[in-house]
Amino acid sequence: MTNILMVCLGNICRSPLAEGILKSKLNADKFIVDSAGTSSYHIGNKPDTRSITVAKQNGIDITKQQARQFVKQDFKDFDWIYAMDNSNYNNIIALAANEEEKAKVKLILNASFPNKNLDVPDPYYGGDKGFEKVFTLLDHACTIISKQLNSKT
Repeated sequence: MTNILMVCLGNICRSPLAEGILKSKLNADKFIVDSAGTSSYHIGNKPDTRSITVAKQNGIDITKQQARQFVKQDFKDFDWIYAMDNSNYNNIIALAANEEEKAKVKLILNASFPNKNLDVPDPYYGGDKGFEKVFTLLDHACTIISKQLNSKT
C-alpha cells in the first residue's frame, strides 16, 4: 500500500480537491490518499463549498472529507507528501527530522512543470473561477502523478 498526502494551508480548498482528484485516478486497493493543512484554522470542517461544487461538477465527491492539521507523524505514515505551494512546502520541511523525511515532500505542480516550483494559487478569495482554475491545475498534475505511481506498482 502506498500512502499519499496532499497539503495546503487550511485543508479546505486545494488539498481536499487534490485528494479527491488523485483518489479518482488510483486503485483504492493499492493507494491511500489523504489531505491536511499546515494551519489549525479549519480542523474538523468540511471542504469549502466551492471546492465541493467544482469537484462534483467533475464527478468527484469530497463531501466526507474533514480538515485536519499536518503533524510530524505524517512523515512516518505517508510515502509521498505533496505541498500545494512554496510556503506550505517550507512549513512541512521545517518539521522534518531528517533528509529521508524531507525527500518525501514535493511541490505538486512540479509534476506538470518540472523544477519550476510553481504555487497552486489559493482560490479562497478568488471567486468560483479561481476554484475551476485550481481544479484544472490539480487534475493535470494528478494525472501525471497517478501514471508515475501506477507504473511503480
